Amino acid sequence: MNAEAKVILKSTVNENESMFAKVKQHAELIAALLSGVLIAAGWLLDRNELTTSSIVTYLFAFIIGGFAKAKEGIEETIANKELNVEMLMIFAAVGSAIIGYWTEGAILIFIFAVSGALETYTMNKSHKEISALMEIQPEEALRITGGNEEKIHVSKLSIGDLILVKPGERVPSDGKIIKGHTTIDEAAITGESLPVSKDSGDYVFAGTVNLNGSITVEITKPNSETLFQKIIQLVQSAQSEKSPSQLFIERFEGTYVKVVLAVVVLMMFVPHFLLGWSWTETFYRAMILLVVASPCALVASIMPATLSAISNGARHGILFKGGVHLENLSHLKAIAFDKTGTLTKGKPEVTDIIAADGLSKNEILRIASSIESHSTHPLANAIVKYAKENLEESLIHPESIEDVAGWGVKAHIENEEWKIGKAAFVGIEAAQSFKDGAAAKMASEGKTVVFVQKSEEIVAILALQDVVREETKKAIDQLNNQGIYTIMLTGDSRNTGMAIAKESHVHDYIAECLPENKVEHLKNLQEKYGTVAMVGDGINDAPALATANVGIAMGEGTDVALETADIVLMKNDLPRIAEAINLSRKMNSIIKQNVIFSITVIMMLIASNFLQFVDLPFGVIAHEGSTILVILNSLRLLK
Repeated sequence: MNAEAKVILKSTVNENESMFAKVKQHAELIAALLSGVLIAAGWLLDRNELTTSSIVTYLFAFIIGGFAKAKEGIEETIANKELNVEMLMIFAAVGSAIIGYWTEGAILIFIFAVSGALETYTMNKSHKEISALMEIQPEEALRITGGNEEKIHVSKLSIGDLILVKPGERVPSDGKIIKGHTTIDEAAITGESLPVSKDSGDYVFAGTVNLNGSITVEITKPNSETLFQKIIQLVQSAQSEKSPSQLFIERFEGTYVKVVLAVVVLMMFVPHFLLGWSWTETFYRAMILLVVASPCALVASIMPATLSAISNGARHGILFKGGVHLENLSHLKAIAFDKTGTLTKGKPEVTDIIAADGLSKNEILRIASSIESHSTHPLANAIVKYAKENLEESLIHPESIEDVAGWGVKAHIENEEWKIGKAAFVGIEAAQSFKDGAAAKMASEGKTVVFVQKSEEIVAILALQDVVREETKKAIDQLNNQGIYTIMLTGDSRNTGMAIAKESHVHDYIAECLPENKVEHLKNLQEKYGTVAMVGDGINDAPALATANVGIAMGEGTDVALETADIVLMKNDLPRIAEAINLSRKMNSIIKQNVIFSITVIMMLIASNFLQFVDLPFGVIAHEGSTILVILNSLRLLK
């Protein structure tokens, strides 16, 4: 066989496999529809008095439409040693056939099969986002070895390998850029539609798209441990974990089915002797009771809604570790926030420059940043960063420089001595009197003050602060509007805590709070408010996240956050918390609607049956129709 023929054969095989997979995926729905066609055929045959042919056709409708649910019901009964809803439907359909109601029994099977297919569709839909993620991960990578490029499977990549990612390609594994500049689409990881600029030293993640510019990436994790894989595992695990409501319904189902069967058995005899019903009527009413008392809609009230909500969250970068956390989120009364890296950016920024009269702020900033560029202190880095963003002039090189540990930096420029650092380093009295106590005012606002001295005279002060994120105020306002009490926990001083709390719009704050104190304060909040959440970075706040009823980690693409909290925001986007709470509240509202509706329908149908108002066809349609409506209502959460 030549190469071209092999390619054609392989393509044909793949197409056939794809077609078979699609048919298999919709097998329940196809069986249900075929059952419906057979029911229509059986009804026509019966109308033409071809009774035997009609019964045979109905039998095929029973077998084809009911096979999947009957198999599921029998397997679960054997495994759990307990009867379930599926078995009730089997008994009801067989009972209907026994008393000659072949059409009604077949319709029961048909609608039950349709509702089962719809429930399967909901589950498949809820897994769609995860399947899509799994499909977009590249299988091959371009490894660079000794200047040569080699295409290998991603499973063969090792930590330290260098790979080339070209424009338009997906990143095959987690790593750090060592060469090149590009823009990355991280929607698959964070749910954020806007691309992110990446330079040398920045990290990239498997499954994200390199939009422009070739980059050389050093692999930092094996393929099996990438953030991409952990997200997939996390959502799959969440979808398999059942919420407290679902667990209660499943426990209730077993007892309820036994009670229904016991009542049905009594119904077969008691009305005949007490009410004078005929045996046919007694058995008929017992079969209707078996149908209408089945808790199909009640059982389907929760799981489809939970799966839909989890999938909705995953699509928007909100990862729930299970239905229990999603359900608890709607009951929140208070949320505690870590300050650094959560409400704030986590890095100090220059907020104010106050220069002595007659001196240029830009010139002082240029000299100060030129000196600080030789230091690795976070405040020095912030000053240099601010200067590069705001100055057109290039930095200069000091003639000499000395780092005075714990105090500041001393340097000589054009034979003049410059000092940059604390008040005690430049003279406390001079520092306090500069510009009528400007430094004290800055400190009262929670800012860190750096003094600049030239030849024994203070020429400027620079104020720095860990700046509140732009989206923080919006996020806190949304939570406050939802009736949730917000509080900030920080290890910073009272002045800093007060300033950040005021700017963030939180209700209250607790300053000088160590990690162990955070746990104590959370317990106090739980006593006062009940259900309390903690929002942190997932590392330093691990004890507090574990103590809270709901731990919410700010992800920012770190896999550590996936291990520490109940809910992970894949991007440091605080407004997503309000979105998650709204999603949880909507889910619980839909579940309540489903439960109340299904119980109401069951009670009305049971009462109508005892009063002999309802016949079997209507009972079948009303009961199974309510199940379909409940599932359709749950599907709204996928939007």
